Amino acid sequence: MRITHSVILTPHKLVVDGNIVATSECTGFVNNLYRERIGDYPKFFKMDALCKVGFVASEMLLRAEKEGAIEQRVGYNTAERAIVLFNATSSLSDDTNYQKTIGDAGNYYPSPSVFVYTLPNIVTGEIAIRNRYYGEINFIVLAKPDAAMMTKLAENAFCDSETTSILSGWIDCFDEENFDARLFIAEKDNGLSEKEIADLLGK
Repeated sequence: MRITHSVILTPHKLVVDGNIVATSECTGFVNNLYRERIGDYPKFFKMDALCKVGFVASEMLLRAEKEGAIEQRVGYNTAERAIVLFNATSSLSDDTNYQKTIGDAGNYYPSPSVFVYTLPNIVTGEIAIRNRYYGEINFIVLAKPDAAMMTKLAENAFCDSETTSILSGWIDCFDEENFDARLFIAEKDNGLSEKEIADLLGK
């Protein structure tokens, strides 16, 4: 397995394949990136913060992959792609928001629109639906970024003989202004090392 493309998205910086693509000192960076560079998925504005960050980061990652395929004049067939993402906070932001809607017996107003995002794997589903991926879909919560564990679990996705590539990485999100996404695409090859993932994580 080897990394072919990567993206880092923080509240003030978008880096694709090691190149700084956009920066911002203002709030709302993810929303602005969506409006300026994507703009064709109206459901975006109904998403929670974790899904928004994952969606935008994955779109920038996949755009780099597609452009690379066009430049190299190679095929671009990714239906049998797995998605395995990691973080340490799960869906804590939405869990907290949902608790606010049910915590007061005198002001009890359960919110379905918040509740639907109280699982971190909703973001993997959004990415899979958007791109029609049919491989393994998984979201794993770790205590902290762990390159060795992430490498092992990412490689496990290739135990399915039909899976040819994986979209994976770290995506922690506390709210729309506090997040860290470090995603990559890897193909089935023995070239990936734990060090590649450690470098992407900045560890």
